[in-house]
Amino acid sequence: MLINKYISETGFCSRRETNRLIAAGRITINGRVCEKGAEVEPHDVVLIDGKQIPRNDSEPVYIALNKPIGIVCTAAEHVEGNIIQYMNYPSRIFAIGRLDKASEGLILLTNDGGIVNKMMRSEHNHDKEYVVTVDKPVTDEFVRSMSEGVEILDVVTKPCEVYRQSEDVFRIILTQGLNLQIRRMCKALGYRVLKLERVRIMNITLDQLERGQWRHLEQEELEILLSQLNEIN
Repeated sequence: MLINKYISETGFCSRRETNRLIAAGRITINGRVCEKGAEVEPHDVVLIDGKQIPRNDSEPVYIALNKPIGIVCTAAEHVEGNIIQYMNYPSRIFAIGRLDKASEGLILLTNDGGIVNKMMRSEHNHDKEYVVTVDKPVTDEFVRSMSEGVEILDVVTKPCEVYRQSEDVFRIILTQGLNLQIRRMCKALGYRVLKLERVRIMNITLDQLERGQWRHLEQEELEILLSQLNEIN
């Protein structure tokens, strides 16, 4: 089994976070520093920062959190304001994907490595909806440019849905997950983001969650989410 898959299935962290740990030389297999793409056998001893990682044998947990500004979506305990310490959940969980520190809104957390891997594989194929406040009026030209695609990070973003909600607020539905994508798109068009809130990931919405509050996913919405992920993957 690949090291990324092995560690994600323990519930310790995602495959993407595992790559960061490997690059930093923090993972060893049988006493040797792990390399990217390494295979793990059942009898191997895998350590992170010198500590053996426990397998996650607890019941699957699926959580929707309305993340406040200032919380960082990482499982790294040394990062101030990390989401795991903020949640202080009684069993090990980690965030699915990311929402930057300066943004707020919906983030999903789980101890199920399987669903994390499916979400990461489909990151550029599933809907994520945001409400964004900018520093000047949202014009028809701005809406058209955002929806057709904007050049950032040496690529043109995928076409997306954009709707003006009020003079300086718009909604945007992305099927892409580039780093700081909305902020970079707005900047490229001469706008500055004042507030960015994610309100939906696929069929999961904030609903009535107040900022900083969380809830377990309902069985019905979890089943719909898994069904949609299976169709994409």
